[in-house]
Amino acid sequence: MEKIMQKRGHTRDMTEGSPLKLMLIFMLPIMAGNLLQQFYSLVDTMVVGRVEGVTALAAVSTSGWLDWTVLGVAMGITQGCSILISQYFGAKNERALKHTVGQSILLAVLTGAFLTVLAQILIVPVLKVMNSPEETLPLSIAYLRVLFMGFPLVMGYNLTAFFLRALGDSRTPLIAMGIAATLNIVLDIVFVAYFGMGVKGAALATVIAQSISFLFNFAALRKLSFMHPEKGDFKPDGKVLRQLWKLGFPMAMASAVISIGAMMLQTVTNGYGIVFMAGTSAANRLIGVAEVAASSLNAAMATYMGQNIGANRLDRVKTGLRRGAQMGCTLAVIVMVFLMVFGKDLMRLFVEDDPELVEQVLKIGYQYLFVMSAFLPSLYLLFVYRSSLQGLGETVIPMYSGFVELLMRIVMLALLPRLIGFWGVYFAEVSAWVGAMVLLMWGYYRHVRRLSEKENAKEEQTA
Repeated sequence: MEKIMQKRGHTRDMTEGSPLKLMLIFMLPIMAGNLLQQFYSLVDTMVVGRVEGVTALAAVSTSGWLDWTVLGVAMGITQGCSILISQYFGAKNERALKHTVGQSILLAVLTGAFLTVLAQILIVPVLKVMNSPEETLPLSIAYLRVLFMGFPLVMGYNLTAFFLRALGDSRTPLIAMGIAATLNIVLDIVFVAYFGMGVKGAALATVIAQSISFLFNFAALRKLSFMHPEKGDFKPDGKVLRQLWKLGFPMAMASAVISIGAMMLQTVTNGYGIVFMAGTSAANRLIGVAEVAASSLNAAMATYMGQNIGANRLDRVKTGLRRGAQMGCTLAVIVMVFLMVFGKDLMRLFVEDDPELVEQVLKIGYQYLFVMSAFLPSLYLLFVYRSSLQGLGETVIPMYSGFVELLMRIVMLALLPRLIGFWGVYFAEVSAWVGAMVLLMWGYYRHVRRLSEKENAKEEQTA
């Protein structure tokens, strides 16, 4: 029998009230947290690039895609768990919620252990397949070895952060990220600039910071009695584990496929040399900042949709999508203009080397940044529609969108560089955004139409 929970802490019921206001209140702390995360990522880049030089910057750039591939799989699994958490929270079903928490932890532990071992095995062969230059390969390997040693703690951080956000609490992960960002910046400077640990120091700083974030989130969850699984909730439950896997695996697969496409893009980029690698790396760091608002809105949409579909409020689902799309387009235009005006000056902060070499890096970086900035509205809409589908429990179409991104990158990377040179690398990336966005929009309206038909059929039966 359902038990109505007395919510504590900073959890938020998103089944009542203005959708726009709820999403804004929810996403602002996430945006602040993501900005902090991007800020210390930028500090990583700045410290490595300015202290160690262009070669080290290129090595970290190449490493980033493999790291993101493994992390993306982990995030897909943990986010899949949070979908069910948000739906049971919206339905106020405490018993099912506790049991799902226990099964989610079990699934996360098993997945984290497997990914940690697999990642260490894949480092060298993947970097070689990516055509990493000989001068950057040892640095990339050293950087990734350290990062993946701390992967179980990073997995724990993502699971606890997604749990809290599923409950409508975006404030606690913000505080955790603030602590982590501050610590990471201090440790970056100490390990790299003062101790001379190079890229290993930057990786170690990231692992320690993420570990502190995990412990902070875990402490916050301990205060919520309705999130405390009982001993029996950790006993493997095939039905629930299959349900969690059904939600999480497509999201993990989508992240992996998208990352594989990005690694293919990086492979082509590596073929143009260290200067081109460093320039695109600097641009990607800024695009990472540009995605902050989009990924924050992504989290807000997923939680909002999950709670409202759990409460059977399809009317609020439809309204929420419209408000989210409007907000996404507005934010995209603001960020686009900012990057086009100030992007080159910001990238100058990342590189310290021979002045002529720096200018070559900045020229390439700004060209790449300009093209991607022009297509930011499509990226923001991609996030809105993908997170909406995921929050509704439809994770297969978002997985297909990952394959569309991969296909678009493969086709465009095969064709465009032959036609327009290295500019083809720039347009291959944004074409992947557009292709995925179109599929996700179609998938969302198709899914909601089916939900409406089911709702109408139930009303006719009870009439």
